[in-house]
Amino acid sequence: MENKYEDSQEPEELEKARKDYKLHLTVLVAIVIAEYIGIYTLQLSGITIVLMPLLYSLVLAIAFYVAKPIKWIQKEQSKESETIMMLLIGPLLAKLAIASGQNIAIIFNAGPAILLQEVGNLGTIFLALPIALLLGFKRESIGMTSSICREPQMAVVIDKFGVSSPETKGFFTVFLIGTVLGTPFISILVSVLAFTVPIHQFAYGMACGIGSASMNAAAVASLITIFPGYAAQLEAFSGMANMISMVTGMYVYILVAIPLTQWLYKVLEPPLSRVRSVFINKNKNKNIEG
Repeated sequence: MENKYEDSQEPEELEKARKDYKLHLTVLVAIVIAEYIGIYTLQLSGITIVLMPLLYSLVLAIAFYVAKPIKWIQKEQSKESETIMMLLIGPLLAKLAIASGQNIAIIFNAGPAILLQEVGNLGTIFLALPIALLLGFKRESIGMTSSICREPQMAVVIDKFGVSSPETKGFFTVFLIGTVLGTPFISILVSVLAFTVPIHQFAYGMACGIGSASMNAAAVASLITIFPGYAAQLEAFSGMANMISMVTGMYVYILVAIPLTQWLYKVLEPPLSRVRSVFINKNKNKNIEG
């Protein structure tokens, strides 16, 4: 059987990454600074934006990478980080797996409304996949659009496609974008919808539980600011919905989302690639004529 990890997890590469103490210390500094800053809340015209330590650590890591004085963080260290990523996130994935198994009874005890919310995650596949293909992505689009690309789905993508696969690279692209833009985006989105769409505040609380702890916290913080009298109820609904999304989302992702995305890719990729090629050729001809 072919080893999917042979290109990125060879023993010598792992050993080299393990001994790069400057890289480990730099990452540690970024984490300590991010945790010291903590959760920061911004109020902009009635909209609550929550900034999480995960965002600060990512920004600091990028800053260390591009900063000229820090010469010990280069492309080589970036490849080393990719090599040891699975080892570093292993404890988190194990915790999620244990929590999923322990709470599987919730699937059978929860009401149908809180379970059916998971179907909504499939709708984004039909919207996002065609856009990704029109933008020129190939198999990367499968990893990018089959989920919200957070930790619960990470292990599935890596195990199914391999660390160096286009699908996994697409997954991590959206993972990083979600880390940077996810919490402020969902804070703004929830605030705007709560003021413009007249549905029950508990429904918004359930909608906050998309399966991401940071996004859930950011969205709930915005809701509590808007509906301060329902703080306890909103936290309860969002917490339960978030746990359901993590528990059921894993099974929906494995059994439905990935097969559906792969099937849609086979159906949509040929015609949308032709449409994109025609559009690009027309623009080239216009530029030549101009």
